[in-house]
Amino acid sequence: MPDTPTRERRSIPWLAAAAIVLVTTVALRCEGRIWWCACGSPRPWAADVWSSHCSQHLVDAYSVTHVSHGLIFFWLFAWLLPRWRVASRLVCALALAAAWEVAENSAFVIERYRTETMSLEYLGDSVANALADVAFCALGFLAAGRLGLVRTVAQFVATELLLLLWIRDNLTLNVLMLITPLDAIKAWQTFGHR
Repeated sequence: MPDTPTRERRSIPWLAAAAIVLVTTVALRCEGRIWWCACGSPRPWAADVWSSHCSQHLVDAYSVTHVSHGLIFFWLFAWLLPRWRVASRLVCALALAAAWEVAENSAFVIERYRTETMSLEYLGDSVANALADVAFCALGFLAAGRLGLVRTVAQFVATELLLLLWIRDNLTLNVLMLITPLDAIKAWQTFGHR
């Protein structure tokens, strides 16, 4: 008889995902993250990435970069963990995305964003925004599985170019500016917004 997953085995990734969300929520609250924007506005979208509202509402332009995280994680884990079920690799992607959300909201990283990148008024993420970012990563991961490698790369490049034109930032520049800030890029990104 072939080894078929039992109901219990199939539920393990869902339980792991729920545990990741719970642990992330507790960690973010312990870091002092608020549930939602302090302005109290119920709007889900914050359009201005140069304001203190960015990353305080459910969705903002940077949500797109978290979809890109998922695109990358799908292919990274397909390469590193080829024998693992897709659901197990998805849990790994969620864990990595959640770990980034906790690290990103540490005092050190928030201050680094404020001093070295275009995010001069960045206050950290609200809990709602951070959890939405993890969900967007999952969306990107699942999309990559349907798109295939070539269309995933095309999607990533198109997204990077769109964000570059729209907000003068994208995943590539965000990582670059966190690791090795360049004054010329920061000046270009913040031109007209200081």
